[in-house]
Amino acid sequence: MNYESIFKQYGGIMRTCELKREGVSYQILQELMAEGLVEKIKYGYYQWQDEKAFSEVSVISALFPDAIVCDMSAAMYYGYTDRVPGIWHIAVDNRSARNKFKIDFPQIKPHFISANRLGIGVSEGKIDGITVKIYDRERIICDCLRHINTMDGEVLNTIIQRYVGDKDKDSARLMEYAARLGVEKKARRMIGIWL
Repeated sequence: MNYESIFKQYGGIMRTCELKREGVSYQILQELMAEGLVEKIKYGYYQWQDEKAFSEVSVISALFPDAIVCDMSAAMYYGYTDRVPGIWHIAVDNRSARNKFKIDFPQIKPHFISANRLGIGVSEGKIDGITVKIYDRERIICDCLRHINTMDGEVLNTIIQRYVGDKDKDSARLMEYAARLGVEKKARRMIGIWL
């Protein structure tokens, strides 16, 4: 049996119930782990060891398939900040169980967002060759404006200036999101003069 191809069908990470369904017994799993082919990443989750193994984004996308890369992680993806966050910021439904986000690796910060706001600005991007859900440029700016009082001023200014200079920005979409997310006045005051 080709165990690697079974794991590949599940994106390289499988849960205990999926292993059982595919006919991989506990004994076989223990043998694969002893040979260094499989590693346990969290209770009930196992990862095939290859070049993508333990890439942070592969673990996040496998453990939290509905999560959306947001905040500083998304700002870095678009090149709006040079500060590499040591923590992955992910947006999730505010009705999600809090304890499922307690993992040792990678470090994540879940942002619990109401369902009516969660889907605004969801896009797709590739990080380390893995397709992920990520907020688009305009949503990132709106989120920064929502957290204006808790963000480092220098970081905020850099993000806004780089957005203003981004040829792929969409000013109309920014104002539409700003209205829906309750930051329209801030957007007009801080960014409107540049657009």
